[in-house]
Amino acid sequence: MTENLTPAAEPAANAENRMQELVDAGVPEHLRPWLREMGVGALVVKMGIKFVEMSAERIVATMPVLGNTQVAGILHGGAHVVLAETLGSFAASIHAGANRHAVGIEVGATHHRSVASGLVTGTATALQLGRTLAVHEVVMTDEQGRRLSTARITNLIRDNA
Repeated sequence: MTENLTPAAEPAANAENRMQELVDAGVPEHLRPWLREMGVGALVVKMGIKFVEMSAERIVATMPVLGNTQVAGILHGGAHVVLAETLGSFAASIHAGANRHAVGIEVGATHHRSVASGLVTGTATALQLGRTLAVHEVVMTDEQGRRLSTARITNLIRDNA
């Protein structure tokens, strides 16, 4: 199991960089203090994921196709899953609240169509927000609103040690 949203093992001098990372990724101002110690993560930055809306019930972000393609020139299937897991994990962590954390325990995706350019939008919607489990469905669409893939992610909610 992977612990989601654990503090980054970086020098304190990078705290200012992490705050800028949060701004650049579109994290709403009210969530920045919560994420200031960990940022959004290197993979989120590398993939170009930008948050549009963030809550436990619904989280929306975009990701460019450019730079995230496979050899055939279309968005890599793994990039779909990275976006889905990012959204589900952040939403579950928001739901977990103070002194708790989310641990991803399952993710699966079905790819419906390919895309070779533009922005992909991922929308995670809560299916279950319980005391110990959070389940989100994540739908990725292209700029025309066509469904590209559907994923489901389950996170275990645990108390901090």
